[in-house]
Amino acid sequence: MNKPEMVNSIAVKSGLSKKDSEAALDAFVASVEDALKAGDKVSLVGFGAFEVRQRPARKGRNPKTKEEIMISASNAPVFKAGRGLKQMVNPLKAATPESPVATPETPVATPVAAPPAP
Repeated sequence: MNKPEMVNSIAVKSGLSKKDSEAALDAFVASVEDALKAGDKVSLVGFGAFEVRQRPARKGRNPKTKEEIMISASNAPVFKAGRGLKQMVNPLKAATPESPVATPETPVATPVAAPPAP
């Protein structure tokens, strides 16, 4: 889904105009960017969390010359999906020790018997 499709989806689901939906999406993205720039973590319970992780400096290799080079440290924005989002995209996943209770939205998978041999 690209940005125009997202704007359309927000407009349909919220009843807002496409112009207002685009403004809302832009405001959300700008808010997340501002929070990450400030070093804050953005958590949306059940959906996930945006944060900045530091990558340490490391040795790398130039694939063309095979020469060893140093890759400098950097910051990387990351998104970690929350339990609700994970369960939504994996609805048949059985209950695990991390999530011992299966809900109607996330039923426990049942084994299926193999068809009889001819």
